[in-house]
Amino acid sequence: MTFQDVMETHFKTLSQYIPIVTRVHGAHHPEMYEVQQVFARMEEKLMHTGTPDLHQEFLTLRKLTNNYTVPNDVCESYEAVYRLLSEADTAYHQRSR
Repeated sequence: MTFQDVMETHFKTLSQYIPIVTRVHGAHHPEMYEVQQVFARMEEKLMHTGTPDLHQEFLTLRKLTNNYTVPNDVCESYEAVYRLLSEADTAYHQRSR
């Protein structure tokens, strides 16, 4: 899957899921508030540039999420957010090679 494919599919889903997951799980997983902020920056960059530099954002997401490790006490939507972010990260860095 190319990064363009990911942007078209995953980012739409992520923009719907991240606010809900943050609202539901933020009290026990405060890193989700930061994930939400980083994702908002990514969306902003994508709106203004066809090929944005997202290296720093993905680096930050990997640190915040412990390399997209899903906590044991979360729902499937939380798990989906991490999976989609991880797939976007992989597609972005494969594109950059």
